[in-house]
Amino acid sequence: MADNKEKLNQAAEKAEEVKAVENTVSETKEAVEKTEKAVSDKVETAEETVETSAPAPKKMKSMKAARAAYSALVYVVVTFFSILAIIPFAYMITNATWDTYTITTSLKIWPNFSNLIGQTVKNYHSLVDRATFSFAVGFRNSFVISVSSTALSVYFSALTAYGIKVYDFKGRKPLFAMIVGVMMVPSAVNITGFYRLMHSMNLLGTLWPLILPAIAAPATVFFIKQYLDSSLSLEIIEAARIDGANEFFTFNRICLPLMMPAISTQAIFSFLGSWNNFFAPSILLVTSETKTLPLMVAALYGDRYTDMGAVNLGLSISVVPIIIVYCFLQRYIISGVSAGGVKE
Repeated sequence: MADNKEKLNQAAEKAEEVKAVENTVSETKEAVEKTEKAVSDKVETAEETVETSAPAPKKMKSMKAARAAYSALVYVVVTFFSILAIIPFAYMITNATWDTYTITTSLKIWPNFSNLIGQTVKNYHSLVDRATFSFAVGFRNSFVISVSSTALSVYFSALTAYGIKVYDFKGRKPLFAMIVGVMMVPSAVNITGFYRLMHSMNLLGTLWPLILPAIAAPATVFFIKQYLDSSLSLEIIEAARIDGANEFFTFNRICLPLMMPAISTQAIFSFLGSWNNFFAPSILLVTSETKTLPLMVAALYGDRYTDMGAVNLGLSISVVPIIIVYCFLQRYIISGVSAGGVKE
């Protein structure tokens, strides 16, 4: 009996071992099937990827062609508008070397090479011999007005923008909205009231009516405020205050240098506007000793006869200071405009 039980136990153990081997084989078979399926899926995915990426070189070439066409279009448009901007100046300088008869009877797009110096000198003498034209007086008045108004405009506008940006006071947003709203009012609307105010203050015939109002320049305040929103960190102001710096020291020695791109950009625009301003000076400047260069050039146009050579020479001379100022400050324009148009 004991031998039979032992044989039965051995048979049961062998049956369990066979069953375990069969389970292992079935599991291995399932794993192999899964592996084969995964491999087949990867192969199919790879084939689809190859099929999808097959036209990639053509797509890349089409994208490069589109970018090249876009760049070419941009260059064409920029060149076209640059030529349009240069043509009036070139035509003005060219006419300064010709006489009145040639200018009025034909279109000259090239200088007077046959008598360049002689005709230009003749036009210059015709210009300075006019009783209504004095280059020294006109240049002095235009220079004083433009430089003074530009300095006052950019400094006080920067100070105002700094106050709106740094100080958190009640009514800050309505105040800034009012400044933006003033930008929408044309200057010709209030010229009558401004003229009567200057007359009551006995400032007519002086340069002050064209200098003092530059302190309030809403467009400049708006531009510098937008620039400060993107470039000025209030932690710098707090650090300066902790170190014991007063407000004017913080503004003049720390913030003002940071504003230089925006200030230089607005200085160019302010100087250009003041130098070429004709409307307000023609009303407020009543004496010949205070007339600006644009007013004197405009006086060269007569009722019956106008020396066009002298007029174009006077216009060419009046443009020279603007070109000089632009050459000194033009490197700040792009950085100032781009920084003022982007907010963090």
